[in-house]
Amino acid sequence: MSDRSAQFTPSAIMRVIPELLDGGTMAVIVTVIEHPQFVGAKLLLDERGRSLGTLGSVDVDRVVLEHAAKFLGTPEDIRTYRSAELSTPTEFGDSLFLFERIRPEAQLVICGAGHVGASLAVFASLAGYRVTLIDDRQEFLKAERFSNQEVQLLLADNWTDAVRQAVGNGKGVSLAVVTRGHNEDEQCMRAAITTNPDYIGLIGSKRRTSIVINRLREAGATEGQVKRIHAPIGLDIGAVTPEEVALAILAEIVCVRRGGSGGSLSAWRRQSS
Repeated sequence: MSDRSAQFTPSAIMRVIPELLDGGTMAVIVTVIEHPQFVGAKLLLDERGRSLGTLGSVDVDRVVLEHAAKFLGTPEDIRTYRSAELSTPTEFGDSLFLFERIRPEAQLVICGAGHVGASLAVFASLAGYRVTLIDDRQEFLKAERFSNQEVQLLLADNWTDAVRQAVGNGKGVSLAVVTRGHNEDEQCMRAAITTNPDYIGLIGSKRRTSIVINRLREAGATEGQVKRIHAPIGLDIGAVTPEEVALAILAEIVCVRRGGSGGSLSAWRRQSS
């Protein structure tokens, strides 16, 4: 992406968006939607600190870019701000700005096509995720199991290679490891911590997941890498059936992606009564 001073037109910014998405780069676009003169002006800031465009004033651009950098650190996807909220220069008047997050498509890579993995693939597809389901057993990757959903099925000759292929650069990707055993879990997790997806979750009891995580440490995983692992995977909703477990996993993935608390929305009512 070129420097901000090189091109100012909104159309130039719109042409850059596919480039950002293809590269897995997150950004925010700020558009003036109320102003006597500059309606439609756009300014873009990506997560690497590169900017493009102008809102019509160098001083306003500076203030808005500072706020855009903060906006990138929040879970919000879209929000409007008045000039007073941003403390823009008074000569710009009382304007309204639209902040929109641009980020890669939400993807979910699932290792293990058993009952939990298959249910998770279905639920995630319905929730709008692009889903890749990996297993080393051909009989578990039959298209008719997912006839009503768009699920990419990937046969793993080698779990490590399959995970790396599916996760790619990790941007916008959540990884759920729900295989049938320790060895498969460990192979997937070794690949996972090096590909750096946005979310990594490992199914199993505290004992089982601790065994895998300790093996990762012995293999050279850093504490920073280990701390990113959600294990046991999922939110505590008292899940019992495979479908309930899958629901608990997806709930946590959405929670992490959207910056939720994972608590009950009605807790405030019970606390105040």
